[in-house]
Amino acid sequence: MVFLQVKDLNVSIDGKKILNGLNLEIDKNEVHAIMGVNGSGKSTFANVLLGHPKYSITSGEILVKGKSILELSTDERAKQGIFLGFQYPIEISGVGYSHFLRNAYNTLNKSLTEDQNDREVFLTVKEFHEYVKKNLNYVGLDQSFLGRYLNEGFSGGEKKRSEVMQMLVLRPNIAILDEPDSGLDIDAVKAVAEAINKLISTGAGVVVITHYARILRYLTKLDKVHVMAKGKIIKSGGKQLSEELETKGYEWLGLEEE
Repeated sequence: MVFLQVKDLNVSIDGKKILNGLNLEIDKNEVHAIMGVNGSGKSTFANVLLGHPKYSITSGEILVKGKSILELSTDERAKQGIFLGFQYPIEISGVGYSHFLRNAYNTLNKSLTEDQNDREVFLTVKEFHEYVKKNLNYVGLDQSFLGRYLNEGFSGGEKKRSEVMQMLVLRPNIAILDEPDSGLDIDAVKAVAEAINKLISTGAGVVVITHYARILRYLTKLDKVHVMAKGKIIKSGGKQLSEELETKGYEWLGLEEE
């Protein structure tokens, strides 16, 4: 059974339709990319998956292992093993980065051990600190970040690396990454891609939402590339499709920035 299925999903905000009969299937150990012009519904799709309250689902289904998650809260969806890396991570003053990670890790593990039984339900403070330090190294963040508040004072690139580092620590079944390469220089893009590769190696499914092919070139695998327009998938293909978009832009598909 496919882990995550999106069936004929229609979504509106303030009466304006954003997603228009979206269909997508993503399984564990698959890597997908979703590309498209601004305003095509890519970020809306990511937010709707995790239950953002400002969007209204008018019809359709989101299924995890064959069961609907539409009635689940955001935290309950996360406990199903779905992770969202935000396009614009927010700063949360007063919430210690290390404390946040450890609580999230322990909370999720209670739910995920059934599917990922190689995990320990709890790690001691020392064990967890060592575990996090390894993942900091993967994304090129200094250990001093563990003593800071969540995203507070982080540069744009540091916030992006932080999101991917959280993904590595939490080890979801499916990770949705909303433009993890935006605002990054080439070295940072490579570091983020290597961190994504680490997660891919665990057997997780990964969806990278992006405008450009450059981060996709550094991934160890890429099973499918989807082009989104007007709230639905209009074309799917392999890695070559992302290179065509990089070379030709979106106009060859009859698409323009909205």
